[in-house]
Amino acid sequence: MLALERRATVLEDGGEDVRVRAQPFGGAVRILNPIPLQEIIGEIKFDSERSRFEQDFRILIPPAKWESVKGYCLRHLEDANDVELESVPHRELTEEFAETINVNLKPDQYTVQPLGFVAENDPVSTDNAYVPGRLTVRLYRTFEVRIVDAALCATMLTASQRDSDQDLRRLALKDFQHGGKGWVNTILTLPLRLVTESCLALPPEMRYRKIIIESHELDQSVMAVLRDVHVPQYQRV
Repeated sequence: MLALERRATVLEDGGEDVRVRAQPFGGAVRILNPIPLQEIIGEIKFDSERSRFEQDFRILIPPAKWESVKGYCLRHLEDANDVELESVPHRELTEEFAETINVNLKPDQYTVQPLGFVAENDPVSTDNAYVPGRLTVRLYRTFEVRIVDAALCATMLTASQRDSDQDLRRLALKDFQHGGKGWVNTILTLPLRLVTESCLALPPEMRYRKIIIESHELDQSVMAVLRDVHVPQYQRV
């Protein structure tokens, strides 16, 4: 099975337009020591106040500096004990399991195998709610995480089946109307073979897109974690 984070987000203030989309678990790398990065790009300009507060590697990069920044990231993210960039997925996994299924994930419940890097070198317009429309490049550090706790697997499957996308839309809108952020998270589990075969059925030039599987919208970033699916926009390193 392939487990994804499923999020419903209110898109317009005061409106009822709610997007529900699934994407791989994970998030921004945290900058632990900004000084070496500053030596490459100068002052670090974050894409939002939230990114600045959390020291997330969501920053504005001069186009001429992208290759230097990418090389810096590749060098440091390969080291599990790096002191400049957060190079392991444990914090993000723990936070996202708490958010999606209200589980305090323990180290003995999963295994982690590094798979490599996927670079998205050509800038594309982002739909990030904090900086919508800004041209963005990405570098993904990918891992294969296997849940080895049978009870947790059952919890994940139950949570995936409990709420429909329409249920999530209602919950996100209710949260927004009551002064919240206007989004809710849960989990989505799908057969890995189904997802892979659905992506392979598309011509390579058509794979960099959001796709619908079993009535769920999957973000194009799902392609980054499918090693058997070639996507021209992704450079596997």
